Parts: sequence; structure tokens; C-alpha cells
Amino acid sequence: MSKGSFLSASIGRKFMMSVTGLFLIMFITVHLCLNLFLIFDDTGDLFNMAAHFMATNPLIKIIEPVLALGFIIHLIWSLILTIQNMKARPVKYSKTQQTSNSTWVSRNMIILGLLIIVFLGIHLANFFWKIKFTGDPLLAEVQVMQAGSLVTMENAYALVATMFKTSVPICLLYVLGGCLLGLHISHGFWSAFQTIGLNNDIWRKRLNVLAKIFGWIFAVGFSIIPIYFMIKF
Repeated sequence: MSKGSFLSASIGRKFMMSVTGLFLIMFITVHLCLNLFLIFDDTGDLFNMAAHFMATNPLIKIIEPVLALGFIIHLIWSLILTIQNMKARPVKYSKTQQTSNSTWVSRNMIILGLLIIVFLGIHLANFFWKIKFTGDPLLAEVQVMQAGSLVTMENAYALVATMFKTSVPICLLYVLGGCLLGLHISHGFWSAFQTIGLNNDIWRKRLNVLAKIFGWIFAVGFSIIPIYFMIKF
């Protein structure tokens, strides 16, 4: 099978969607680890250093457009596969049979994905867009002691912390976003490896357990940050 025919075939699209999905999971893992500095240090220095590293590191600058491309590919092929599956499904397909053969999450992955996209848009508008393009008074530069010397950097902590401290609805929205992400990954993680080829009974069970653990880690990890600010401040 040629490269073009492979990518145009259903298995090719599933393979690329799986690879891009795993790549996005790796990025989300790093993103979560850095965001947890928000609750480990109320001075904001640790989070500001992490944000400064992400903004100035040359490797991260290279990865950013690759990440954006991976997200776009993942989204487009998810929609294509969903439409293909809907067309291939018999009109009188038994709902009871569908329910017994799959989980609620697997049947609603595209809905979860679209909800995550809405949340991602809000997240980018609140933080990424301001940090990268428009700026914000809360981002006024601060000096942080790093490796024995003072380094000037934007006060990203003030931007994030102020929003969580002053808006309960935003906090609840981020809790919801974390839960949606956890559900999406709990199915997508093991499904990706299954598509790649680890689909025997032994690996399927192991990956299913690991996927649930990952789902809980992301759901709790991203939710605990806004909850922390709601409770403490």
C-alpha cells in the first residue's frame, strides 16, 4: 500500500489520529506538571519560572507549531472518521446492541472532543492570547531569583491566580474542562495503542487500566488547581 493510499484509508487515518493523540497527551502531561506549581508556591515564583522557560526555550518554540499541526490533524481526522462511521452504520442499528458493545465515553468521544475544543478556546483567550499577543496589566514584569541571579520575566502567575481568585464560574468551568479531558483521554489512550497494534487480550486489559489511571490523573490534576483557589482565597 502506498503512502497516499494508506493515509486515505480508514486504518491510516486511525493510525495518524492515534499518533497525534499520544503526542498531545505527552504535551498535556508536561502542561499539567507545570500548572501544578500554581498550588505549590503562593509567591508565584515557581510558576513564573516555568512559564518563562516555556516562553523562551528554543525547543519549545519549535514544538509549538508542531503541536498546533498535530491538534489540527487529530481534530480533522476525528471528524472524518466519525462521519464515515455514521454513514456506515445501518439505519435500524439496535441501540441496545450498541450500548452493550461499547461504553458511553467511546460512543461520545466526538462530543467530548468538541466540548474540550470550546473549553480550549476559552483557555487560550484567557491566557495564551494575552501572554503572546495583547498583553495585560497583570503581566507586568517581576524579578525572580533563579540560579543565584535575578531574572526579569512576565508575572504569569498574577494573571492566572487573579482570574481564579475573582471568578467562581471560571473555576467551575475549569473543573468541568478537567473532567471532560480526563474522560476523553481515558478512552483515547488505550484506543490509540490498540490501533497501533497492542490489541491482544493481555495488553488490552493493561492499557485499559492504565488509561483509567491517566484519566483520573488529568481530571483530578487540572480540577484541583481552580478548587485550590476557590477554597484558599
